[in-house]
Amino acid sequence: MSDLSDYTETNLLDHLLGTAQYTYITPVYLGLFTAAPSDAGGGTEVTGFGYARQAITFASATSPGGVALNTAGPYVFTATGGGWGNITHAGIFTLSTVGELLMWTAVTNVTINENDSIQYDDGDITVTLA
Repeated sequence: MSDLSDYTETNLLDHLLGTAQYTYITPVYLGLFTAAPSDAGGGTEVTGFGYARQAITFASATSPGGVALNTAGPYVFTATGGGWGNITHAGIFTLSTVGELLMWTAVTNVTINENDSIQYDDGDITVTLA
């Protein structure tokens, strides 16, 4: 994931340039989309049929390169009572519901029907700043 939301870009710049302090966010939450978000937010996040964002953790970023990998997996999303359709994107959010989109990325498209699952293991989600 390397597409930062406008919210994240603004807060990071303010923090790095000393104009405002960026508050430490923990936990952060992994969410899934059926239509792409943008830096401004939006997109179509999955809803219903047992869907809920999941708290996700990351190891400290490595240096050089600034790469952080997810830990404490697996993170499994299972559709119950119906399907979600084609999952196209994933995002990291500040809260389990509503909240701010921090970053997002395209994922390998997979169609989730009733009782299907999508799983992310340790190291499957890579966050970089370019």
